[in-house]
Amino acid sequence: MITTILEIDGMACSMCESHINDVIRNTFAVKKVKSSYKKGRSEIKSVEALDEDAVRKAISATGYTVKNMTVSGV
Repeated sequence: MITTILEIDGMACSMCESHINDVIRNTFAVKKVKSSYKKGRSEIKSVEALDEDAVRKAISATGYTVKNMTVSGV
């Protein structure tokens, strides 16, 4: 299982977390996604690594900015 941690700028409430979670679930084949506006990050579990450019583009389209992306378990 691959864990991807996104540091995201612009989340301010639980609705922001939902927007991020929805776009990740609808765009990529993931097992789990959990976001925290308080921490400014999202944690994604997937079988295969996510394409960084595609992740940044999908998040950017919702009005948020990915500041950093860390992948482990590859």
